Amino acid sequence: MEQSFGGPLGTLIAGLGMGAYYVGLTWINVLLGIVLTPLFLIPATWAQDALAKKKAGKA
Repeated sequence: MEQSFGGPLGTLIAGLGMGAYYVGLTWINVLLGIVLTPLFLIPATWAQDALAKKKAGKA
């Protein structure tokens, strides 16, 4: 016996699957933003501090 999900049930299943996919996609992008942002900001502050010390030494 073969089961077909071509009617309203199939639309519901497809909608739930796509909704779960986009929730997961949004979640992973939020986590990547939270985790990766400090990896770029912290070294940038080190570089700014080094430039500030270099300027203070010249003046």
